[in-house]
Amino acid sequence: MSTKTPECWASDPNARAVKIEVSAEQSLLLPFDQFAFAELRSEGKDQRLRLVFATHEVALRGYSLRRIETTMQRMELSFLMALPGNQRALVTEGQPVVLEIVVTEAEKQQARPPGGSE
Repeated sequence: MSTKTPECWASDPNARAVKIEVSAEQSLLLPFDQFAFAELRSEGKDQRLRLVFATHEVALRGYSLRRIETTMQRMELSFLMALPGNQRALVTEGQPVVLEIVVTEAEKQQARPPGGSE
């Protein structure tokens, strides 16, 4: 039986993109050269981190997400996934825990002008 702490993120100083595992059936590679900005908001213990790329927005909900934000700032973030519920209690206090990942395509985010004409 493995005693390794489960992790929902990874870093690699040679990474050129971040792999987002949305589900067991879907993953996405987002290149760092399309990264625009990140925004971290804290709501008590719960945190929300937005990673905005040219083509997609990745919204994370979880705990201790500042380490993930810092790793993205250094462009070393190589992997993200939501941690399964049965593994969350195994994570050491203070380590990042991603509870949920929502990925939205950029063209679906843009609001259309009132009246329906562009």
